[in-house]
Amino acid sequence: MITWILLFLLTGIVAIYYYFSRDLNFFEKHGILHIPPWPIVGNLGPTFFRKAPFVDVIQRAYDLNPDAKYVGFFDGTSPIVIIRDLDLIKTIGVKNFETFIDHRALIDEDIDPLLGKNLMALRGERWRDVRALLTPAFTSSKMKAMFKLMSEYADNFADFLSKLPADKSTMDVKDCFTRYTSDVIATCAFGINVDSMKNPNNKFYIYGKEITTFDTPRIIKFYLIRNIPRITKMLGIKFINDRLERFFKDLIRNTIHTRDVKNIVRQDMLQLMMETRGKRGPGKELTVEDMTSQAFVFFFGGFDTVSALMCFAAHEITVNPHVQEKLRNEIDNVLKAANGKLTYDALNEMQYLDAVINETLRFRSVLPVTDRMCVENFELPSALPGGKPFLMKKGMSVWFPISGLLKDPKYFEKPDEFYPERFLGENKKLLNSIAYLPFGIGPRMCIGNRFALLETKVMLFHLLARCELKMCPKTTHPLRLSKSTLTLSAEGGFWLKIQPRKNPNTYDNVGNNSATNDRI
Repeated sequence: MITWILLFLLTGIVAIYYYFSRDLNFFEKHGILHIPPWPIVGNLGPTFFRKAPFVDVIQRAYDLNPDAKYVGFFDGTSPIVIIRDLDLIKTIGVKNFETFIDHRALIDEDIDPLLGKNLMALRGERWRDVRALLTPAFTSSKMKAMFKLMSEYADNFADFLSKLPADKSTMDVKDCFTRYTSDVIATCAFGINVDSMKNPNNKFYIYGKEITTFDTPRIIKFYLIRNIPRITKMLGIKFINDRLERFFKDLIRNTIHTRDVKNIVRQDMLQLMMETRGKRGPGKELTVEDMTSQAFVFFFGGFDTVSALMCFAAHEITVNPHVQEKLRNEIDNVLKAANGKLTYDALNEMQYLDAVINETLRFRSVLPVTDRMCVENFELPSALPGGKPFLMKKGMSVWFPISGLLKDPKYFEKPDEFYPERFLGENKKLLNSIAYLPFGIGPRMCIGNRFALLETKVMLFHLLARCELKMCPKTTHPLRLSKSTLTLSAEGGFWLKIQPRKNPNTYDNVGNNSATNDRI
């Protein structure tokens, strides 16, 4: 009996191993340069086992051959083509967009609707329809309205930090910036008012931390859901548990009900979706689940990434005092010209602030790659001179190595130097626009890029108008990237000392927003 049990287990192990390893010679068969993959986890092994940050794994693949138009990579057991050549990136991302219109879904919508039914995951005509619906939420007029909400939060946030006692002024700023982004997303996407500094244990922030924390069990769960969705669905394994899903659905449902009953109108994404009710025809009406999913993608996508951008920017501003001084002078000049009141137009005219953020995105690309999925067969030219073309089959994916391109000396002189001036004046005109794609490229580039940039500019403006950023004993310079997180972060945190400016400008914020906010 024991022999039969052992034989059954051995057979199962062999079958599982074969299932996950059957295509690991894919690139070898096609003569495409690649790093030999690990069984089951492919080229993600170093990240999966906390040996190297994901961005370093991508860089290693990118550096295989500087002349290669593309190289091979295994996302688990799935073969991915990493495109290195700029002309080929433009061909795929823009000229032949119809052939590469989709993303590979993070998670199937039947398993996790919040992640599987949002704009990032939708495909084909469904994507076109929802993209067209949501695009007006990010026009200049809508950004101007959201600016008022952001600025109010950022001003309160900076005021809170400037008044901290000396013994609490040294901190890991990641937590603070994450609370700010949480509050901004809450008001601009979900239509609720949250103050995470004064109410640190509010559910919106706590659940956000829970969803975006990728510890080892969640990484394993995420991997299994992506690679064996049928089995995980049968077992009832979900990435976002029912408690969290119910919270966000109830939040949207209750907010819609309150606005309908009280005749409340706000300039936010939820309002835009609410106004389509009864206008889209059979089969196209947005359900509460649809609205929740679209709002949730901005929560999931922006909760950690935008706060990480702020952290990296604050770190570089701190360790480069000349940058902080130049930025502070620009802020002071804006406040002086505007009689101490920040406006949307004045913020968008700040060239050095814009350059600092652009350089931060180049220097520390928060998103190392973006993907496109092939919806019909497409032939790639040979990767190297003398090689053979490669036929991509329908269903395969390509990655654009954002972080690799942004650190390539062919496109950015002295790429390991933080130098905002490269995005100013004549220097900016010399940059290759295809190589700089922190938010992607073509029609499927990130719809929320303007929102993320505005949110970051507003925060840094108010913070530096009131405070000075100083290095402290826990500040790590040069920064070391964490191996224990799936997203880009600093090993040991982003520790800085924040103290009030000695001679701060007296300025007014944009004033309290007159729109009604629902509170949680």
